[in-house]
Amino acid sequence: MPMLRKLTAVAGAAAAATNYAKRHPDKVNQAAAKAGAFIDKQTKGRYRRQIDTAMHKVRSFTGQRPDAGRP
Repeated sequence: MPMLRKLTAVAGAAAAATNYAKRHPDKVNQAAAKAGAFIDKQTKGRYRRQIDTAMHKVRSFTGQRPDAGRP
């Protein structure tokens, strides 16, 4: 039973995160961009493609143009 309880908690957290992202897309995109820039800097650009893919998914999920925020 503990595993089912953990899955329920994770599902609840995922639902809350989804609701927050739908209500506050600008904040989510800003936080994701900041996190992506930090990770890109720390890894010295080795994972830039994966970071760009993740950013594209975040922007499309929150309803912004996928190429928004690119230099």
